[in-house]
Amino acid sequence: MRESGSGPPQVVDETSLGYMLKLATPMVVTTISFTVMQFVDRYMVSRLGTTALAAILPAQFVSFLPTSFAIGSIAILNTFVSQSLGRGEKTDCSNYFWQVIYIGSAYFVVVLALMWPTAPWLFRTMGQPVSVVDLEVVYFRIMLYAHLLAIVNYAASQFFMGVHRPIITMCASLCGQLVNVAANYVLIFGKLGLPAMGIRGAGWGTFIGIGIAAVINIAVFLSDNIHTTFQSRRTLNIDFAKMLDLLKVGLPAGFGLMVNVAFWGVILCGLVGRFGEEVLAASNAVLAYTSLSVMPTVGIATALTAAVGKTIGSGRKDLARKQTSVCLRIGLVYMGLVGICFFVFRDALMGFLSSDEEVIKAGVNILICAAIYQVFQAARIIYGGSLRGAGDTVWLALISAAGAVVVLGLGGTLMVVFLPSLGSLGPWLAGTGSIVTVGLANYWRFTSNRWTKIDLFKRRPVPVPVEIERAGE
Repeated sequence: MRESGSGPPQVVDETSLGYMLKLATPMVVTTISFTVMQFVDRYMVSRLGTTALAAILPAQFVSFLPTSFAIGSIAILNTFVSQSLGRGEKTDCSNYFWQVIYIGSAYFVVVLALMWPTAPWLFRTMGQPVSVVDLEVVYFRIMLYAHLLAIVNYAASQFFMGVHRPIITMCASLCGQLVNVAANYVLIFGKLGLPAMGIRGAGWGTFIGIGIAAVINIAVFLSDNIHTTFQSRRTLNIDFAKMLDLLKVGLPAGFGLMVNVAFWGVILCGLVGRFGEEVLAASNAVLAYTSLSVMPTVGIATALTAAVGKTIGSGRKDLARKQTSVCLRIGLVYMGLVGICFFVFRDALMGFLSSDEEVIKAGVNILICAAIYQVFQAARIIYGGSLRGAGDTVWLALISAAGAVVVLGLGGTLMVVFLPSLGSLGPWLAGTGSIVTVGLANYWRFTSNRWTKIDLFKRRPVPVPVEIERAGE
């Protein structure tokens, strides 16, 4: 690729550390922002007491269960957009975006209609403590409304990443984050003359933040700058062929992520919740830290998907291996350091989120499990991002489901039944084994080179690649 600008054009090494960091950094910030919103919710709600803290994470996980299916499916938009960009088919990039908006909007209307009235039954079925069910239902229902707006953010982030302009989504996400923090403070604790809404305020604060980000994303997508290059205001037509392509490749990814979220959220919280409110609160606190810590690696993997997709679209699969190697080194170093921090500062980390001695005692032991699996989590995510860029979503879905259902679900249940003396550590040991298994399996799949045989555009010839804009613009 050649950069435009004054003076003679310069060839940019798309496999260099500098290039990948420039492409990944805005996406790292973007992926962190939504998790920060959840973390802020948990921290502020933790000031309301152990019961509220025990309620918020299961509610977030259950609301994220149908959303994870959509996010996993929508993530394939990055692959189709980046490969279309590499092929020089720029109007297809924006048309794929609109197909995702249509599919996602219809999906979330159905989800809202089905899950809103069944919310109390869902949490009772999970075996949650009676003291937290009502709070979980309140937060969960607000999140269902928020995800209707979030479909724009999910699609926009994958589109702008796919066309190598991730800084747009980064700015939108940061604006939404700032609004969310302010709204949380005002609504949860009752500031500026408003009544204190508690956990309900945390839900509406997140709703407002997501809405602000969605408005910014769609405004930029329809702006003259994007329209001039990608014809974003003229590609609103429904294209069933593109929808079918997106669904065929995206549905396995959505299924894999949903199963993974289901077993990590619903099943893990259900198993841990059997040991009491304090242990559930401790697990929620640990998951708050791990969800936040993993986001930079997720951002790097998302950028890697775009980079691999573009190089494959332009017929340079050899570059994909080098790009993956660079990103893997970054991920391993970063998450290795995170694991060390979890182990060394585990007492301080738990003390930050809770003053309950029982919660801290349980959480300190759980953080050791989290410290162990960090480097394997990096391998799972980075190799997964590369394989997704090639469209190898069926493998990712199968291995993710196997790790979640067999290792975490079945293994965690056996731990609870046959080794109850381990308490909450039993399910967490099974979860650690799940991440280790999937990380090693994704490494094997990538090194097997089977992903190089996938062709998402068999029906169309490859056009002459064109020069594209700089990464991050």
